[in-house]
Amino acid sequence: MNDDIVMEVKSLKKYFPIRAGMFGRVVGQVRAVDGVSFRIRRGTTMGLVGESGCGKTTIGKTLLRLNDKTSGSVLFKGQELFDLSHSELRKIRPQLQIIFQDPYSSLSPRMPVGEIIGEAVREHKLVPESEFDDYITKIMRACGLQPYHKDRYPHEFSGGQRQRICIARALALNPDFIVCDEPVSALDVSIQAQIINLLEDLQKEFGLTYLFISHDLSVVEHISDTVGVMYLGDMVEYGAKKDIFAKPMHPYTQALFSAIPTPDPTVKMNRIILEGSIPSPANPPSGCKFHTRCRECMEICKTEVPRQYEAGNDHFVVCHLYGK
Repeated sequence: MNDDIVMEVKSLKKYFPIRAGMFGRVVGQVRAVDGVSFRIRRGTTMGLVGESGCGKTTIGKTLLRLNDKTSGSVLFKGQELFDLSHSELRKIRPQLQIIFQDPYSSLSPRMPVGEIIGEAVREHKLVPESEFDDYITKIMRACGLQPYHKDRYPHEFSGGQRQRICIARALALNPDFIVCDEPVSALDVSIQAQIINLLEDLQKEFGLTYLFISHDLSVVEHISDTVGVMYLGDMVEYGAKKDIFAKPMHPYTQALFSAIPTPDPTVKMNRIILEGSIPSPANPPSGCKFHTRCRECMEICKTEVPRQYEAGNDHFVVCHLYGK
């Protein structure tokens, strides 16, 4: 195992059962994540993009063992997370953290901010009690919060400040890996920039590794080192940010990136419009799942699942257009 790889995912699948009838009999499965593989190097950020319902958040939660997996493996620093006992998982739990999309609903309204940030620190006994107050103050300052904020409650803060509290809560446990689940989507644009800059500064200072889940491709382009594109539970394209944004190969990636707005009104955008809606993950199309909406669709796409093709420089695409 390469020490440089913090998180490695191999053929990860997560299916949710569909139950019906009086006795809750399983009548089907929702294939939320359907055989996804990728690696994230230490101190880097992987952006994960795709339409709503494609499995991005499910991947994030499964990597932290907040969801059980159906099959596949999740290796954190070379260690299979799903082989760990409850006590073993508890020991490494501080190293794996998450920042949620909605800061307000993820903060207890009954606890002051100092307790919210320090609760898990005290529970895991990360610092001596005599140093606890100074440690929380240090973490709050690193996240742009002031010491006098400790005694205030979440409802007294703005959306951007609440997200800083969530970041401070994760950072206080001295993590190695953080899942950022759309951390700026509920904030206005100016506050988004502040939070993104804060995440980048903290990454440089503490050597953090991020999985950054987002709908906003401009934000992903700014913060990410590598990018994975999800469609209906599959990762259809994966590679370095500069390669994917310069030359998107999969028809879905091309359509997705054509929707990025440009600040120059004189530039004509060649927008690719996808017809139809995303199919149900409970009953995905046969062959390539994207063939029902793809403008490049061939007969083979309707029957055969495409294989992964490497375009060079760790740029992978899953499409019948390549590697024939």
